Amino acid sequence: MSGTNLPLSGERLWQSLMEMARIGGTAKGGCNRQTLTAEDGEGRALLARWGREIGLTLTTDRLGNMALRREGRDPSRRPVAIGSHLDTQPTGGKFDGVLGVLAGLEVMRALHEAGVETEAPLLLINWTNEEGARFSPPMMGSGGAMGLFTEAEVLNKTDAAGTRFGDALQAIGWAGEADPASLRDLEAYFELHIEQGPALERDGLEIGIVTHALAQHWFEVTVRGEDAHAGGGMAHRRDALVAAAELVTAVEEIALASGGDARGTVGVLRVVPSSRNVVPSETWFSVDFRHGSPEALEGMGDALRERAAAVAARRGVAVEVESFWYSPHTPFDPALTDRLREAAGARGLRMRDMPTGIGHDAVYVAQTLPAGFLFVPCHGGISHNERESITPEWAAAGTAVLADAVLATAGIAKD
Repeated sequence: MSGTNLPLSGERLWQSLMEMARIGGTAKGGCNRQTLTAEDGEGRALLARWGREIGLTLTTDRLGNMALRREGRDPSRRPVAIGSHLDTQPTGGKFDGVLGVLAGLEVMRALHEAGVETEAPLLLINWTNEEGARFSPPMMGSGGAMGLFTEAEVLNKTDAAGTRFGDALQAIGWAGEADPASLRDLEAYFELHIEQGPALERDGLEIGIVTHALAQHWFEVTVRGEDAHAGGGMAHRRDALVAAAELVTAVEEIALASGGDARGTVGVLRVVPSSRNVVPSETWFSVDFRHGSPEALEGMGDALRERAAAVAARRGVAVEVESFWYSPHTPFDPALTDRLREAAGARGLRMRDMPTGIGHDAVYVAQTLPAGFLFVPCHGGISHNERESITPEWAAAGTAVLADAVLATAGIAKD
């Protein structure tokens, strides 16, 4: 049996996606299943139950990463893994991350239904806190497992309410005992994800073969001025918010001037003292820069610091620009990428090579292990939004390509 005649069920996959979407479902049709909440715990329990029904063995590590194992015939082979995440943004959609996990489950279900044994074991992974919505930075579960964060660093992160990551993990009952580093002992890793951009749908394509991830650098900018009464004069103000506004605009200008695939975003902004009739004394905001060229990305950071120094001098404020998180330009494994291309081509699917400008668990895994990554379209490129949507056909096509590449890598056991 080959991957092309494995009894994958697009209908079963879609039903599972819709059942998972009910957990944390929002009035506008999206999902709020943030990491380490009760809803996250409920989603994890559902995945664990589905895994038990087809004989998968669950192991949970100390960061909450779930690994559901299907044994292979050759005990000397390391597992071939499929993974993504179940956590969402506060106003997230039904498919971001979840498609990758449940597509992997569908591969396992089809193998179980057909009674097919692989040579290498298979592993289905649900990574903890990919989104970074509640606890920042993102991709802590995969980053911790790959050794990019220490366990202590992850477990001691706090959310906006001051809740510690490790305490929240214990509270929902998903703090395991396994060593996260055990997830580095993989032969290969595959991930399927929605594009979160418009290119595939716009060009009438069904599959995106992701060749590399853009480098990313996140900063935190703090502007300090002086409190003043809003009824006072304008001449001598040291308004931290107005100074920050110039720098927020500068983020967009720097990205546009950098050309190519540069991106620049301010996603969070906080003002102190946040009173209607007080000139703000402090403003803090986040900056997210991305580029396909590490050198160009470094130049974007330098440009931000130069603009900050100029604004500080002109407006009589203090500006601090601090590096918060960096993810390097990351290529995906050429052999696994070729395998995904071959699988899509054999099924006659329309495809293209493309980068990802967005962080994913696969990006962290690819810094340590051979990893392959593929996209399917999403309507209008809309994601991190309750209106996020895909078609059952796109989901099924991506799952079929995923299955073929995984089976080509793990091998079908011969009688």
